[in-house]
Amino acid sequence: MHSVQDELPGDGETRRAFNMPLPATTGEAITVLAHFHRAEIARMTGWRDRIDLTSNWAITVVAGMLSVSLSTPAAHHGVLLFAMVLVMLLLTIEARRYRFFDVYRARVRALERNYYAQVFAPRGKEAEDWAGRLAADLRAPRFLISRRTAMSRRLRRNYFWMFLVLLAAWILKVSSAWLLRDAAPVDPAKPVHGAIQNLALGPVPGWVVLMAVGAFYCWLTYATFRPRKKSGELAHGDVHV
Repeated sequence: MHSVQDELPGDGETRRAFNMPLPATTGEAITVLAHFHRAEIARMTGWRDRIDLTSNWAITVVAGMLSVSLSTPAAHHGVLLFAMVLVMLLLTIEARRYRFFDVYRARVRALERNYYAQVFAPRGKEAEDWAGRLAADLRAPRFLISRRTAMSRRLRRNYFWMFLVLLAAWILKVSSAWLLRDAAPVDPAKPVHGAIQNLALGPVPGWVVLMAVGAFYCWLTYATFRPRKKSGELAHGDVHV
């Protein structure tokens, strides 16, 4: 019979030293499943806590930058643009963390849906060779979703609304004369031209800043609400992060 010992390199003594026993009874197999389930939940929870931490940082950045920018006319409107950059950086970090979280969540849900659900309410075969797919994932772990999909999910949950708050604050800042101490007087005959001039960011003309912000928010809107098909664990129920 083929065993783990046969697959290990080295002489016979080395192979025996590294030989790991496999479950020989039903009770042992159930014990292994229970411990594996608890371990994967712990790993999933650890990455979930990291996701929450990044979201909390983003909320803190938004609150802090709003306070700095809107509390005094001396604050430049570029503070809010900088806040957008910081929140985008945190979104990128959170998307990476979410991809790791999704791997462990999928393992936990595979056990719960295909084994534990059968324990409580047995049904006919709903998934073919789920244990084989789980074993393949343990041998060669791979991300189950792309970075783009991860960013889209996090935008829908939290980040798109943060970006909307920053956009609203930026529009208020650049459209209110009392919040722009150093703004040039706007010619009533050319209000749009004067307002665009006040959007300048150092050597960058105001119209370039306006186009960049508009393009960025168009991309955010598409990334958040683009058509998507539920797959993987999202295809099983509505409870997901």
